[in-house]
Amino acid sequence: MFTIIEPAWEPFFADPDSNIDWRLTSWGGVLIDDRHLGDLQPCTRGCIPALDDPQVASAAGGTWYPDDRIVFGVVVNGEVRAYPKHIMEVHEVVNDTIGGRRVGIPYCTLCGSAQAYFTDSVPSDVEVPVLRTSGLLTRSNKVMFDLNTFSIFNTFTGEAISGPLRERGIVLEQTSVVTSTWGEWKEAHPDTTILAQDTGLGREYSLNPLRGRDEEGPIFPIGDVDPRLPDQVQVVGVITPDGTPIAFPVDRLRIVLEEADFVVFEGVTVTTDAGGFVASLANGTSLAAHQSFWFAWAQFHPDTLIWINVSLNN
Repeated sequence: MFTIIEPAWEPFFADPDSNIDWRLTSWGGVLIDDRHLGDLQPCTRGCIPALDDPQVASAAGGTWYPDDRIVFGVVVNGEVRAYPKHIMEVHEVVNDTIGGRRVGIPYCTLCGSAQAYFTDSVPSDVEVPVLRTSGLLTRSNKVMFDLNTFSIFNTFTGEAISGPLRERGIVLEQTSVVTSTWGEWKEAHPDTTILAQDTGLGREYSLNPLRGRDEEGPIFPIGDVDPRLPDQVQVVGVITPDGTPIAFPVDRLRIVLEEADFVVFEGVTVTTDAGGFVASLANGTSLAAHQSFWFAWAQFHPDTLIWINVSLNN
């Protein structure tokens, strides 16, 4: 049924031992992005084209982007970069180099989640993955794949769940993504760069390309929803070193951290960074953290704990 729509999806079905539940898979209405790395041609067949090694500007050169608009901030080995939300809503994946590391940044618009994976965190005999959008969805989360091997990754966890990379047991290492405004981000990180207004694909970007598409709730099937929080409450998700997932509701964090310097729960400390949030252990070791809608975090981490400040637990 799927390959009638897009024959190029055939390799996704070729692994009989894949960890994909096709009963939970749907078509998102677009076709596969199988352009080669660095291809600047538009997707004439109707794919969501990833950005590969986009041009960037300094903070001073980023005046084209309004200060009150959202960016996704990433810091790697002291190098700082901001990814404007409206560009990420159009492209959904960026393959980039930050701080000397190859980084893949998928943004699932449907689950409100920008994440950053070190794509070079693979064995030396494995080619660095190039992340692409397939056009398929699972539980309202984008199905992401590696262009080199056509292995599917769980976009939310970084685990290869089909193909040669599944056979190798590849799980991409994550780093933090801070959801902030451009004004707050560049004030906190004056040495930041930001994606250039001209991405090289010869197009202009509306500041609101989705036009409120998700304001009434999920528009694709999401499976059973954990009722402890409303579906589209934003949470900051963290995985502890022992594998325990924890969700920190963003609205509660903002209220508490207006008065306090930090929040501590189950050994995880959450503090603010440019109006967004970062997490660490008591010894100062950073933990990968990112925001998402609750329904997405809870479905991919069903045993998650939730931090609830006692004074707000009503």
